[in-house]
Amino acid sequence: MKVTVGGSLKLAFRPWVEGLEHIPADGPAILASNHLSFSDSFFLPAVLDRKVTFIAKAEYFNTPGIKGRLTAAFFKGVGQLPVDRSGARGAGEAAIKSGTEVLERGELFGIYPEGTRSPDGRLYRGKPGGLARVALATGAPVIPVAMIDTEKIQPPGTVMPKLMRPGIRIGEPLDFTRYQGMEHDRFVLRAVTDEVMYEIMKLSGQEYVDMYATAMKRQLAEAAKAEKEAGKAAKAALAQAEKEQAAKEKAAAGQDRPADRSDERSGDR
Repeated sequence: MKVTVGGSLKLAFRPWVEGLEHIPADGPAILASNHLSFSDSFFLPAVLDRKVTFIAKAEYFNTPGIKGRLTAAFFKGVGQLPVDRSGARGAGEAAIKSGTEVLERGELFGIYPEGTRSPDGRLYRGKPGGLARVALATGAPVIPVAMIDTEKIQPPGTVMPKLMRPGIRIGEPLDFTRYQGMEHDRFVLRAVTDEVMYEIMKLSGQEYVDMYATAMKRQLAEAAKAEKEAGKAAKAALAQAEKEQAAKEKAAAGQDRPADRSDERSGDR
């Protein structure tokens, strides 16, 4: 299925790629990429000769019904691993376990240090729990990757993808073996993650935001909720004002009506 999906993507979108020579012909390596679109996990493997295994939320694999089974088959076919993101540590621990297993088999493991898709196209602070711990535990080199313009292919709210050429820049491998055995030192984990994010920033040209993308998404959701509530309040206030104005106009119209004609006739007698 990888050949079918990859070939179709390359034919339809013609992605350009730089730095393919940095991907080792064999042996384990971690591909650490920015995350702009749902399609990132498909475009990157499409341009490589080797299989890349990413993690995906378990819901893609256990949804009931025919559509659910087809979705699960698709994700398995393109090398995705199901990850249960529930629990206190969630995806972080799942990524470490899955990534370590993939790398121990001498394969390529793909991971998004930001932890989620960018909400606005900017590059956000990397989470140290997954990427750095896997790198230090396995000794595998980390290869920074920048996806370019993938978010423009199918923006949120659109159904049909836009046919355009996304890009992929692959940087030189980073060696962190000097930190091996220190995967539980939070300062080392932070330093490793920041170094990788800096290389991704140089490759992508994105504006860097020193906060987690999940925090920004919460802020945006809260702002959208507040704006929606403010809109409802303004609409209710306008409706009330219109109601009061209508009542005033009705009262004024009643005061301006001519006197009853029967009263006029009785006064002429």
